[in-house]
Amino acid sequence: MKLAVLDINGKETGREVELPSAVFGVEPNNHAIYLDVKQHLANKRQGTHAAKERADIVGSTRKIKKQKGTGTARAGSIKSPIFKGGGRVFGPRPRDYHFKLNKKLKRLARFSALSKKVQQKAVVVVEDFNFDTPKTKEFKQVLYNLELINKKSTFVLAELNKNVYLSSRNLEKSNVVTNSELNTYRIMNSNVVVFSESALKGLESNFTKQ
Repeated sequence: MKLAVLDINGKETGREVELPSAVFGVEPNNHAIYLDVKQHLANKRQGTHAAKERADIVGSTRKIKKQKGTGTARAGSIKSPIFKGGGRVFGPRPRDYHFKLNKKLKRLARFSALSKKVQQKAVVVVEDFNFDTPKTKEFKQVLYNLELINKKSTFVLAELNKNVYLSSRNLEKSNVVTNSELNTYRIMNSNVVVFSESALKGLESNFTKQ
């Protein structure tokens, strides 16, 4: 599949690029995408949540009332979960949410996500660009020109460009990553994925290594 190359003014340059069919032309596997996104979100969790159960509560262990004859249920401790200030029943404990996926599945998930975006016509190719200094205003102008100002977008570069990255950092809906940082979650969480020309060249080999 071929896509027209745009400049940062949103105009066609007259050139076209061939999208690698091994990356952008696979049959999307929705379950692979689901697993990869699930792993990404799970691995970001700190897992430091905790609640005090009755053994963790500081308080008297005195039996608060006699066993029989009160007309109410038995109660042995003020730390019981049925009383205000008592422990929590089966509360959360610190745990590790990380889990692993094999490389072939993660690769399939990325290819599937990119193929979905191509089918949705949500992939754009722009010629390589740079800014003299980091300026959010200039990056916003690029978004306006590409009609992406109100959309979630991910710009994929061949290598880190500090000025472009810093120019986009204050914008909530835009991300700038290198092709080695591109993952399934970023792809699926974007309305449009914008590739620089040079980023496309190393994309297939980069994904194959991961």
